[in-house]
Amino acid sequence: MKNYGDVMSSSPTSRSTALLLSGLRVSPGDAPGLKGRSTKATLGFHKESAETELLDTRLKIDLLQQRLYAEQKRSVLLVLQAMDAAGKDGTIRHILSGLNPAGVQVTSFKAPAGPEAAHDYLWRVHAACPAKGELGVFNRSHYEDVLVVRVKKFVPPKQWRRRYGHIRDFEQMLSDEGTTVVKCFLHVSKQEQADRLQDRLDDPEKRWKFRAGDLDDRTLWLQFQAAYEEAIRQTSTAAAPWYVVPADRNWVRNLAVARILLYTLERLDPKVPEPETGLDDIRIV
Repeated sequence: MKNYGDVMSSSPTSRSTALLLSGLRVSPGDAPGLKGRSTKATLGFHKESAETELLDTRLKIDLLQQRLYAEQKRSVLLVLQAMDAAGKDGTIRHILSGLNPAGVQVTSFKAPAGPEAAHDYLWRVHAACPAKGELGVFNRSHYEDVLVVRVKKFVPPKQWRRRYGHIRDFEQMLSDEGTTVVKCFLHVSKQEQADRLQDRLDDPEKRWKFRAGDLDDRTLWLQFQAAYEEAIRQTSTAAAPWYVVPADRNWVRNLAVARILLYTLERLDPKVPEPETGLDDIRIV
């Protein structure tokens, strides 16, 4: 069994970190070029060692998240966006498993209803943002309001286009107030999506996850890809960068997102508070 000291002394190699940053991160103002990005890339990872590397990475995340929670000064928001069946739920399960639930908050956004629909589109999102000390994860997010509403024409173009500016300003405000925002687009191919949707239909334990509307969305694949292309280009900023993560291989996807989250926490370098004075001589009997 590894202790936390051992875990923290064996950080990811500089090669892997550099690869993730340079290869996956979308620089401000740049187009992500989704058509030219492989959904099957391995990023230099090896399937034989990926499980062990993910465990080590998760242990490091756990320690840093505990320090973040103890510090109570800053927070982290991880946004996951993807086409259906790209693996948002699986990514969350594999990365957050074993973390202290007291300091972790996962929010899944569905179609707005009731009070949500009666307010502006960012109202429910802001309310779900992590408090100081928390690691928050959005399973889908405010980006649905420049993606699905655009593709399915729920609002006119003038309305969704101005939302890019809203989102940039909103995320900058979060950053200014102590929340580090990092966003991952899980980039899956249309064929891999088809295989996974078929798996859902064929597996009685997974069939509940299938919606007939998933097939309707597949007919709009190109429109959704165009919407993601523009949304990422418009909103990848220094304060809230986008990473495009190849998602056809689950083990690559999980490890890549875990490394990105670990890198984010390492840069924050949270510290536990100083203990009370006069504790050295206390003995519990």
